[in-house]
Amino acid sequence: MKKLYSLLLILALALFLAACGSSDDADNSTNDSEETENTESGSGDSEGTVPDTIVMGFVPSQDSDTIAETVEPLAERLSEELGVEVQGNVMTNYNALVEAMGSNQVHIGFIPAFGYVLANEQYDVEVILKSIRHGSGTYKAQYIVHADSGIESLADLEGKTWAYGDQGSTSGYLFPASQLMEEFGYNTAAELESDFFGGTLQTGGHDNSAIAVLEGDADVATTFDDVRTTLEEEYPTIMDDLVVLDYTDEIPNDTISVTKELDDELVQKIKDAFLSFNDDEEMIKIMNDVYNWDAIDEASDEEYQVVKDTYQKFKDNIEL
Repeated sequence: MKKLYSLLLILALALFLAACGSSDDADNSTNDSEETENTESGSGDSEGTVPDTIVMGFVPSQDSDTIAETVEPLAERLSEELGVEVQGNVMTNYNALVEAMGSNQVHIGFIPAFGYVLANEQYDVEVILKSIRHGSGTYKAQYIVHADSGIESLADLEGKTWAYGDQGSTSGYLFPASQLMEEFGYNTAAELESDFFGGTLQTGGHDNSAIAVLEGDADVATTFDDVRTTLEEEYPTIMDDLVVLDYTDEIPNDTISVTKELDDELVQKIKDAFLSFNDDEEMIKIMNDVYNWDAIDEASDEEYQVVKDTYQKFKDNIEL
């Protein structure tokens, strides 16, 4: 009887230990499953998104169809470098690009300084690179008038028609407007447009603004320096027909910026790929054809503080 009792006790203990082991295995299996799921979904704090297709966004500083055609080889080359399909998308204006980056529909933005400031403030978009033109990381906006207009100073622009590409353009609108507001004592851009100028013409691009002056639809155009060179083939006498009246202060060059959702490793690959184009004549020619870039350099947010300060003047007065 004692032997039988001992055997039953040993059997019960064995069953209890087996049950505990099974429970531990199940818990471990669940934990392993959860860890695998977290790893595959990229939900770790340090990981970001690697899209199936990376979309680059451009703004129309010139004809949109021209930009779309020109950037196709750039997209193809980046696809090879990154191992991910890359597409180019020309947006309707600066604000459309900012909003597309905010909704993560565009991942890489070729975005001017003011557009970057908006995108950074609203959506934490990060600047990673900037353009270099004529050896400089800054440029000036220019006021151009017809050579026979009789306009000789900024004061002579009073009552005249002003052509600009877009209110979100750093060189086309923001810096010239800021300069004119300071010089002639206007508190808002709306007052400048209605009380100083006789009319305004929003053209959608720097080249269109210059053409508006050339064809007599406007008296002055504000553009990047020097938009005339991009139009010489179509208008051979434009360098003589249009003259530069004045310039603004220095403006940080336009950027290549990325959305905050992108994976850090992918962002570094994007930076490396673009910087490698400095040693590739074909790719730099593409950048020059699109936005007159001569080279690409690294950039930081601090470089755009002057643009952020200018933006404060327009924050409540311009519909962007």
